[in-house]
Amino acid sequence: MENSRHGLQIFDREQMTVTGVTAVESYDDEQIIMETHLGTLTLKGEDLNIKQLDLETGRFAVEGYVNSLAYATTRAGKVRQGRTRSFLERLLR
Repeated sequence: MENSRHGLQIFDREQMTVTGVTAVESYDDEQIIMETHLGTLTLKGEDLNIKQLDLETGRFAVEGYVNSLAYATTRAGKVRQGRTRSFLERLLR
């Protein structure tokens, strides 16, 4: 299933495709907040326009000028799949 992985593609800061999207929390022409398998992704920009949203496949596409992207997870966020713990995580265990 395509939505089991998360990925981003940005073209010239004017087009962006995201995979692994599970929900879109809010959107307007300056900010889009979406849930992905790896946390909440906030996209900020100008004249943002959603071109595609298919939650069944997890595919999302937007056009407009991208200013910033930021991820947020809860403090007890998901464990990174396929990766071992960092040195600090092991030390504080």
